[in-house]
Amino acid sequence: MQYPPPQHFVKSLGLMLCLILASCEGSPLGSSLEKNLEPDPRLIAEETAKGDPSQSPDPSASSDVSSTPSSQQTETTPEGETTSSAQADPPPTPTFTSSYTDIGEAPEELQQYIEDLVGLDLLQLPEVKADDTIARNPNEFLPNQVITRREYARWLMAVNNRFYADQRAKKIRPAVESSQPIFQDVGTTNIDFSAIQGLAEAGIIPSPLNGSTTAIKFRPDAPLTRKDLILWKVPLDTRAAMAAATAAEVSEVWGFQDAAKIEPAALKAVLADHGNGEFANIRRALGYTTLFQPDKGVTRAEAVAVLWRFGNSTEGITAAELLMEDDGVNDDGVNDDGVKNDGVKNDGVKNDGVKNDNEPAASGNQPAKPAE
Repeated sequence: MQYPPPQHFVKSLGLMLCLILASCEGSPLGSSLEKNLEPDPRLIAEETAKGDPSQSPDPSASSDVSSTPSSQQTETTPEGETTSSAQADPPPTPTFTSSYTDIGEAPEELQQYIEDLVGLDLLQLPEVKADDTIARNPNEFLPNQVITRREYARWLMAVNNRFYADQRAKKIRPAVESSQPIFQDVGTTNIDFSAIQGLAEAGIIPSPLNGSTTAIKFRPDAPLTRKDLILWKVPLDTRAAMAAATAAEVSEVWGFQDAAKIEPAALKAVLADHGNGEFANIRRALGYTTLFQPDKGVTRAEAVAVLWRFGNSTEGITAAELLMEDDGVNDDGVNDDGVKNDGVKNDGVKNDGVKNDNEPAASGNQPAKPAE
C-alpha cells in the first residue's frame, strides 16, 4: 500500500485545524484554543534581552545615559573590538593670588609687613623656586620657615630697587652674565646670579672684592643667620660707612648678653642699627630681646619685617607708603586718606605707622617700639 508524502499529510492536518477554528470562532472552545496557540511572552522578553538588532533602544534610557557625566572614553580597535579607558581630570594649574593663604600663621605683629610687600608684588616670584632644589606651593608663603641666603639676597635687591625706583643713585645694579663670578658656587647659570653677584659687586655682602678672603663661597642654599640679616641690610639704611664697634658697646646699648659671640663685621651693623631708634631692623623683626643669637636662622616673616622699611632714624620709606602712592594721589600730593605723597599727614605727623595717641595707624603698620 502506498502512503502519501509527509508534506501532504502536514498540509492536510493544518487545513483541518483551520476549519475547526473557523467553525468554533466565538465559542468557549475557540477562545481556549487561541490562548494555547499564542507565543509565551517570557520567551519574547528573553530574546529581546539577548540583543535583537531590530529592537530600538528605550528613549528614556538613552536620555538618562546622556545626561550622566562619564570619565570614560570608548575606543574601537582595528579588529573591531570596543574598549573603554578612564580619562583622569587634568591637575589644577597653580596660580598666584593677591595674598598667600598662610600669612595668618606668622606672628601677629609681622603679618601686616608681609601683606604690604605682597601687595607690591615683591615677594611673588613664580618664575623661580625657593632655591634650586626645593619646590613649594606657590600659594603658600611659609612665614615660619627659615629663609635661605639666596632668597634673602633676591628679595633684598628687588625691594631696594623698587623702593628707590625713582632714585637711580640708590638702586643696586644687577650683575650681567659677562661678569666674572665672584663666588665659586654661584656661576652665571645660577638663577640668582644677577642678585648675588650684584650685591657683592656693590660691596653690600662680604666677598673677596671687599677684603673678605674667607668668603670664596656664598652657600646660597644655607640658612640665613641673624648676623647676616643685619649685616647685609644696614648699609642700605645708613648709606654711609659704619664705625668700628666692640662687643662692650653693643652690649651697653642693646643689652645683649651674647654680644661677645657676634663677629666684628656684624658688630658694626648691629651697633649702627641701634642708631635707627624705633626704626631699627632688630626691633621690627625680633621685638624685645636680650639675646641676639647671631647664628640662629631667620624666618621668612622676620626677613620681610626687616625689608619693610629702608632708611635711617630721620628719613626713610616703607612698603605701606608705596602702597598708598600706588592707590593714587591728587594734584596736591594728598590721597583720600589725607596722607601726602612724602609720607607726612596733614596734621604734621610723620607717616611711620604711629599716631599721636600711640595707636597703630589705619594701615596697621606700626614699627616695633624701642627696647626698654
